Amino acid sequence: MSLLAEAAEHAPGVPAVVFPIVAACFFALLGFVTWSFRDVAYRHSQKFEATRHHETGVDEFGHTKI
Repeated sequence: MSLLAEAAEHAPGVPAVVFPIVAACFFALLGFVTWSFRDVAYRHSQKFEATRHHETGVDEFGHTKI
């Protein structure tokens, strides 16, 4: 209990508003990284077209053909 009482006496060095701002900036950065790779599969699909075999029984979406 004395450790909790001692920790309560020392306030953090930054205001409480800073923590959500830092978290929002971090998630915005992650969102930007995700957004920057949004069409990579479409840009490189022609490279894999030559290696795709239509006799495999799998269509372009990965589903088995009936």
